[in-house]
Amino acid sequence: MRLQLADDIVSGLLAPGQPLDEQELARRFGVSRTPVREAIRQLAASGLVEVRPHRSALVALPAPRQLHDMFEAMAELEALCAGLSARNMTAAERRGLEQLHQELRALVHRGDPLRYHERNEAFHGAIYAGTHNGYLAEMTLMTRRRVAPFRRAQFRTTGRLGGSWQEHDVIVQAILRGDRLGAAEAMHAHIGLVRDAFSSYAEARAAD
Repeated sequence: MRLQLADDIVSGLLAPGQPLDEQELARRFGVSRTPVREAIRQLAASGLVEVRPHRSALVALPAPRQLHDMFEAMAELEALCAGLSARNMTAAERRGLEQLHQELRALVHRGDPLRYHERNEAFHGAIYAGTHNGYLAEMTLMTRRRVAPFRRAQFRTTGRLGGSWQEHDVIVQAILRGDRLGAAEAMHAHIGLVRDAFSSYAEARAAD
């Protein structure tokens, strides 16, 4: 439900300023109002919803500067994770990362953006875990959850799945050879391209 609502907002199906009626959403998704409230709370953390006391929440979008700041922080955190993973990952963790990377390759060939997004989350999660720094992993995951709707949307741009996998490949190869600086630089570049892909998607939607 949360992902569907996020997609509807980011794609423009739900327009900024439109109220989100909890009872109506509960009927739409066949759930009680409790999970609806939780979904709205999570969307508010990403800047997609404005919560108002004792009134319906409103559809919103983060200001361009806020979105830029979110992606900038994400790039720095993920770059740090990639660099530490290049140094700290165990042999078993490196094999697991390689396996996830090959799963994603198969999904590119299948042209399955939904499943790619799901396994992409696992791929990045494996890199966070590979830092062996629980505090950093937790902070990066928290930031990732806030940026997730926008990262998810960028997979709708033409050729983005293949581009994402190629960027991952540079990161994976650097981690496997223990190249801390190379892994960090490759991850930083990857998040920058994710940001640019989302911007292209958003501009195309606005022009429709």
